[in-house]
Amino acid sequence: MNNQRKRLSAIMITLSMTLVLSACGGGNTASNNNPAADTAAEGGAVKLKVYAQHFDDDTKGPFDYAVAELQKEMPEVEIELDPAVQDGNQKLKTYAATGNMPDIYFTDWATLQTFAKSKNVEVLDDYEATTDYKNSLNPGVESRLIAPDGHVYAYPDTGIEFQVIYYNKTIFEELSIATPIKTYDELAAAAGKLKEAGYVPMSIFAKEKWITSAFYNGLVTREEAAGFGALDEQGLAELPQSFVTAAQQLEKLQQAGLFDANATNTNYDQASSQFYQGRAGMFVNGQWEIYSSAEKLGDQVDWMYWPAKDEATYEASKYNIAGAGSPQGYAVSPASDNKETAVKVAAFLAAKSAEYKYTQLGSPIVSPKTDKPIASDVPVMMQRIADELLPNAKEYAKLLSNTQIQNAINDNTQNMLVDGFTAEDFVTNLNRTLSKENQ
Repeated sequence: MNNQRKRLSAIMITLSMTLVLSACGGGNTASNNNPAADTAAEGGAVKLKVYAQHFDDDTKGPFDYAVAELQKEMPEVEIELDPAVQDGNQKLKTYAATGNMPDIYFTDWATLQTFAKSKNVEVLDDYEATTDYKNSLNPGVESRLIAPDGHVYAYPDTGIEFQVIYYNKTIFEELSIATPIKTYDELAAAAGKLKEAGYVPMSIFAKEKWITSAFYNGLVTREEAAGFGALDEQGLAELPQSFVTAAQQLEKLQQAGLFDANATNTNYDQASSQFYQGRAGMFVNGQWEIYSSAEKLGDQVDWMYWPAKDEATYEASKYNIAGAGSPQGYAVSPASDNKETAVKVAAFLAAKSAEYKYTQLGSPIVSPKTDKPIASDVPVMMQRIADELLPNAKEYAKLLSNTQIQNAINDNTQNMLVDGFTAEDFVTNLNRTLSKENQ
């Protein structure tokens, strides 16, 4: 009987890291018969449900690598993957509202703030894993781990990320669109040429509000290097002129036809397909999109800096990076039945995900250090980031910690892509929120 149990245990451990893909959660599957104890401490198998990004090669690779490494380090842990949905974290918020939180989940600062108030995220300050993670950080990325309130809520894998504009060089050459595009007038003119030729000028997955905010922030950083962080100032009741100017630019670009008429109903898969299938001239996303775009379009694709109001401003501001070092990463639910183990696993997954991104993808934008060498060819566009942008970076945008102001930006930048919603409407709505929040 004992031998039979040993054989069964060995089989279970061998199978333990098989990823069980489930699109929706039906309760906390980490539950066991003794919820007061951490099963790992008793020497048994531990099943942890992890809600993480796993929807394309860029997200599957790091996660699968981290899980495989975890199997070597902690073979008693079984990971059940719940693939994250690109829905602005609505699915995750539904889990929180219904008491079905996964043991570990990957999310952003806006969601972490909400969960901190509703007690749906474990405060990680006093864990040994947190001390070790702090000691492993690359210089300058502390804001990815330590929140503005001084607490640690999640373990980050990436460093300070940012958004850029990708473009199809073949299409641009076909239409004689000169690059680099330096001003938003040039971008509007390019949109006209692309639209006239039957292309979607810029593909954007504006069903997700964060990407419209990111686009707007890119324009803002040409005028105000701090980006959205400038709106946290106490007593600020009206949008600074730099934000008004960027809103007017966004309105002009929308009126020039830069975005598809159905942009606000377009998700990532649809938007990226438009670009990769040669139906769109440009695409906006973070620098992480470099790998997918290089794989699918090869040397046909490159990225450009954010345009400005004139060439002088462009030259002076192009190294202002439109990305803030806000906390994000793998967080842990306080309700996990195996919380102690979940914290260790969350830190491990983050560290190994970063290791994959550095060694296999050649990305220098990671939070923890790794002593392993880069084992793959670095895409030309990422090499540009490493050689041209990062060494010359003048300033990163600052974090906007006020969630009400951020929510107002998210809602209103998305509205800016809809006919009939004006820059004046945008400014009026934001001023209303600012006067209320910053008084």
